[in-house]
Amino acid sequence: MRKLRAEGRAEGREEGQLELLLRLLTRRCGPLSDDMSARIQQLDAARLLELANALLDFTSADDLEQWLRTHTPPEGHA
Repeated sequence: MRKLRAEGRAEGREEGQLELLLRLLTRRCGPLSDDMSARIQQLDAARLLELANALLDFTSADDLEQWLRTHTPPEGHA
């Protein structure tokens, strides 16, 4: 029972971190396209943390797009 609770808490934390990251990216880069948002949601926890660190240097959506191109497989090859 404790293991299930711990797993649920961890999953909730990851969802919260993803939601916060999407909000910060939207604030920094403007509205995200559905494609960009979907690509971000497919990232694992380690990549999300890398993206969170990288977004501090972003100045536009072009920076985000470049980061996604270099850190994620092309669409359809995931």
